Parts: sequence; C-alpha cells; structure tokens
Amino acid sequence: MVPPGLKPVPRPAEVKAPAPVAGPQLEPAEGPQDLMEPRGPNVHVLARPPTKRKPFLNKKAPPSSQKDGNASDTVGDAKQNHDVVREEAGEEEEEEKEKKIVSWRGAMIEAEQATELPPSANEKEAVEPHAPANPASAVPEQVPTGATDRLEAVRDAFRHAWKAYREYAWGHDELKPISKSFSEWFGLGLTLIDSLDTMWILGLKEEFAEARSWVEKELSFDKNVDVNLFETTIRILGGLLSCYHLTGDQLFLDKAKDLGSRLMPAFKTPSKIPFSDVNIGKGTAHPPRWTSDSTLAEVTSIQLEFRELSHLTQDPQYQDAANEVMRLVHKLPGKHDGLVPMFINTNSGQFSHKGVFTLGARADSYYEYLLKQWIQGGKTEDDLLEDYLQAIEGVKKHLVRQTGPGRLTFVGELSHNRFNPKMDHLVCFLPGTLALGVHNGLPEDHMDLAVQLTETCHQMYRRMETGLSPEIAHFNLQAIEGQDVIVKPADRHNLLRPETVESLFYMYRFTKDAKYRDWGWDILQSFNKYTKVSGGGYTSINNVRDPANPGPRDKMESFFLGETLKYLYLLFSDDPELLSLDKYVFNTEAHPLPIWPSPPK
Repeated sequence: MVPPGLKPVPRPAEVKAPAPVAGPQLEPAEGPQDLMEPRGPNVHVLARPPTKRKPFLNKKAPPSSQKDGNASDTVGDAKQNHDVVREEAGEEEEEEKEKKIVSWRGAMIEAEQATELPPSANEKEAVEPHAPANPASAVPEQVPTGATDRLEAVRDAFRHAWKAYREYAWGHDELKPISKSFSEWFGLGLTLIDSLDTMWILGLKEEFAEARSWVEKELSFDKNVDVNLFETTIRILGGLLSCYHLTGDQLFLDKAKDLGSRLMPAFKTPSKIPFSDVNIGKGTAHPPRWTSDSTLAEVTSIQLEFRELSHLTQDPQYQDAANEVMRLVHKLPGKHDGLVPMFINTNSGQFSHKGVFTLGARADSYYEYLLKQWIQGGKTEDDLLEDYLQAIEGVKKHLVRQTGPGRLTFVGELSHNRFNPKMDHLVCFLPGTLALGVHNGLPEDHMDLAVQLTETCHQMYRRMETGLSPEIAHFNLQAIEGQDVIVKPADRHNLLRPETVESLFYMYRFTKDAKYRDWGWDILQSFNKYTKVSGGGYTSINNVRDPANPGPRDKMESFFLGETLKYLYLLFSDDPELLSLDKYVFNTEAHPLPIWPSPPK
C-alpha cells in the first residue's frame, strides 16, 4: 500500500504544487505552509527548533550553537593528538608539492589533465583553532542488525554529523570536523542544501525545519562568486528541486528558479557547449584559466535538473539548452563504440584529448544520465537509449576484464588502445545503473554484469584492513597466485563516497538479496569505526590500509550526508514505495526527481 503523499506528482500544466511526500515518521503535509505554520486544528506542523535560543546573528552557527570560544574548545581534549595530526598534515603538504592535483567530485586528478580550478584555490578557510579535535573514534557503536535498528543507526550517523556541521560550520559549504571549523567552496551552504532531502526522508523534522529557515532567511544567490556549473547544478539546484517535490514548499522552487536563471550564461558559447564556471552575481561565464575545454561529464550531467526546472516553470530555456548539449554530443565524431573522451572544447564543440576512455572521473555520469534522462522523459527519447546501449556494449568490449587470481570482474581504462587495469571507486555507480536499466526493460545480460561488478566493489571494501575502499584500485591480470586488488600509496584515501552503497541500494531493491544489505551494514560500521570524529562529524581518511593510523584529513564532503547516508537508509528500508524507482529517478547527487508520465500513444 502506498503511504500518504507518495502518489505521483501533478504535472506543472495543472498549475499546482506537487503533493508532498511524507518521509518516515512524518505525517503528510497538506501544502507548503503546513511545514512551518498551522492552518487550523488537526493540521500537522513540523516541530520547531528549541525556543531557548539567542538571536540569529550570522552564518557562523545556528542560534543555539553561537557561543564564545568555539575555537578554543578543542585545546583541552586534543593535545595528545596534536603532534600526530601536524605530522600528517606535513606529509600531505609534501605530497602536494610533488604532484599538483585538483578535485573532480573530490577525486584527485593530475593538474595537466584538469580543466577546473582546485577548490583550495578559492577556499576561504576559517581561522584554525589552536589544536585539532580528537581523531576518529576508535570503537564502533554496537547496534543490533534488525531492519529498524539499522535505520536508526543511519539516523544516528546523520545526527552525529549534523551536530558538528550545525555547531562549527552552519551556513558554510563544508565541515572540517577535526579542527571544528569550516571551508568555503562557493559560499552557498553546500552541505546544508545537499542534506535537506536526506533529513526529510530520514524523518528528522526539527533539523529540517531549522535548515529550511536558513534557506528562507539567509540563502542568497545574488553574490559576486564563481561557481562550477556542474557541481552547483547537481548539489544545489538538484537539492532544491527535490525538496520542492518532497515537501510541496514553494520556497524551494522559487530558490531553484533564481539559481537556474543565474546559471544560464554558461551556455553562451560559440558551440553551445557550456563553460565550466559561472559568476552567479555578474551573469558572466568562463572556462578555467588554462584551457577552453569543459569536462564531458560536467556538460552532460546537468540535464535531469535543467529539464525538470523547465517542466515546473513552463519556461523552455533550461531544457532547450541542456538538450542541445546532448544533441551535439550524440552526433559527434571521436567516440569508440559508444565510449566518449573526457574533454570537449567550448569553442569548437569537438572532443579534445581523444583516445582516452574511462568510466571514472570526468566521464562517469555521462553514461548514468543517458539512461536516467530516457527514464525521466517517459522512455520516448530514442537517441538517449541508443547512445546508452551502444556505450554499454563498448564497455563490455573494451573495458571489462577479470583478475587472474580470483576472477573478479572490473572496468578498466583505455588509453590510446592500451588497457590500464585501473578502476576508480567512482565507477561503482555502474552496477546500480545497469540494474536500473534492466528494471526498465533493457537486456538481461546487463544484470549479470551488475552482479559481478557489485561483488568487485564489495571486495574493494572487504579486502582493506579498515573495511573501507580506496579511492582507486588496480587489478591483477596475471594468472598466478597473488592479490586481486592492488592499491598504490597515492590512492589509499577514502572520501566517504556513496557509489558502492548507491549500487547496493539498487541491487537490493531489484533482487531482494539480503547480502547487499549486509554489505552496506559492514560499510556503515567501518565508517563509524575509522571515520567518525568523537566531537561530531565524519572525516575523510588518508589510508584505508592502516587501521591503527588511518590519517584523518579533516574534511566531510557534502555528499556524505546528501548521498552516502541517504542510500544506506533506503537500502535498509523495508518500504519499496519510499521513493519508488518507478516514480522517481535520482540525480547523480542522489536527489530524487519525478519520472514524467509517458505521453499518450
């Protein structure tokens, strides 16, 4: 039986707000105003935050968190770890000098391959406290393994992370949980907006209401700041659109429209392939300083959001711009059996740096969004389906191999016809996407590959001493005794990524095989054991192979709350109608958007 509020969303032509979706433990709201204000007796109202709070003064912290001396709070309980963390930081600085790197969704990419500025170049770091907080907790919480208890364990993890964000990084982009501080990327409250729909789904009413208040009173896009088109679209625009559909609250759609219109200058290029960066205050856009290229995945992984914005506003400009990119890429020469290069030039509209093919960083979500746009649009756009099916055949033909010792199936990379047995953790999105395709009528053999790849992604966790996957794995093709999975020293970090638990969610939804839940539970326990910071928050770590000293990096990516914990919660939920995959499609930041009704035949 469908719970209240989980019915299909009315289309915009009806000029009605969508029916709100009730998260677990949440009574259904009747409309946007019900979120904050009662309309009469028997109307449910989201619990307000505690009333004993000081006036809201600035973005530093929500009212109840504003107190003097936050920075010095860390001194007394952290001296014993001070030297260790300083030493680790020094080692990191030396590594940075040896090899310039930039971020792709947090992934480390060599600078000569990069087309975007590293976030650190733009980050305005908060003033560092005198000493770091205690590193990750050494003991996992002992939680029973029943479905209800597992759901509560995810809620507990979210609350623990949110507690620190709320106290030390409120309204800022990212929490630095070790130093009890924050960092800025765009200055748009990235973690807060990325987490909104997770809070709604998890039934965290008070946290949601307080965050909504910040969006209403503090969030402004009228600022002179350069933002990355892709990251801003998937995290902020996607998060706002998702919240509108889940809650029916017009506030989120109004904010989404404002942001969407400010991102449109990115498409004003000679080729109509968008620039990577937009100044949302000035209305100007530009490529990175050192190239006129954009990343292929960036320009082809904004379509779900822009298309949905047009459907809600009845303004076609967003969908037209996004669809034009797909139309151009569809007919572009330079593909290899459906596989695409990593870069595309904004002047010529042609692929650049040809001959390198990967399903990892800089290409990954192109393939994901081919399928998901086709699903979103009611399975009517044949070019998208054709490109997806051809690409999967290209993957199977050129990139899929098995290890020698244990016959683990993996997806490698191709560089000028030379195969490299390297697989980013990012590639672990693929089994979930393949399974989603089969659920929507695509070839059954895609599920066979999905099962095999999910096993490999699981092994990338299980074979590490911390039970956490490295950022990148290499695989042993030699038919001799030895390890299947090889991890190079520079690849041993873990950024709290969601891709494996994302695929576990899809695999469990479609197969009901309990092992996928158990694997997800193991991952959550490892996060709690090696990345949980005792004072609040979770941190990326430097070394998944050293449980005695995993090396906390003092950063909690917004996608840990926006994606990783959300997919774990959905994995453990017994309710298949909680964000039914026949009614919603998730963007690449795990923000659910409605599937449009198929047009009459």
